[in-house]
Amino acid sequence: MLIKAFIFDFGNVICKFDKTIFLKKISPYCDKSAGELEKLIYHDTDICVRFETGRISGRQFYRKIVEMCGLSISEPEFIDAHINIFTPISETFELIKRLKPAYKLGLLSNTSVWDFERGIKPIEIFSLFDAVTASFEVGVMKPGKEIFEDMTKKIKLAPQNCIYIDDIKQFADAGRLLGFNAIHYQGHDNLLNQLREMKIWY
Repeated sequence: MLIKAFIFDFGNVICKFDKTIFLKKISPYCDKSAGELEKLIYHDTDICVRFETGRISGRQFYRKIVEMCGLSISEPEFIDAHINIFTPISETFELIKRLKPAYKLGLLSNTSVWDFERGIKPIEIFSLFDAVTASFEVGVMKPGKEIFEDMTKKIKLAPQNCIYIDDIKQFADAGRLLGFNAIHYQGHDNLLNQLREMKIWY
């Protein structure tokens, strides 16, 4: 097994994210609780999927949520609430910095244009990635094979030469079926143990 690249998921691997922060921030702008908003936005509609696959614009997303939830919030305030939900996982930042000299690095994420441009690109290690695949650009979300294929084209390596790390087991399993050396991320220590078992040094 010749590993030439590490491909990272973003949410809860590179940065923690908590959508309840967003819901609590917008709740005062309507007559609904954060729990009620969660049901409306994330369970009763596919609007987030449409946004994260680029099928609707940010403005359309904002207007639809305002209409559905009865919000009286400006677009800038809404965007600010939506994107400020990320907390860096320092151990992953340091691992990526250690890997960079010896391996190609990829970022593979289900994400919206807002989160990508304002939450992901500004992080200090973003420039270390050799290839970046985002669902809103590809038009397909994980576990769809097309999003994985976009990454292999960009990073110019076969899946067998890549380690893919994702906190969602379903997505790690999808990568494995496509030939990636996939790791289900369950914390930093667990990740390092799995790399040691694979005889990968970092």
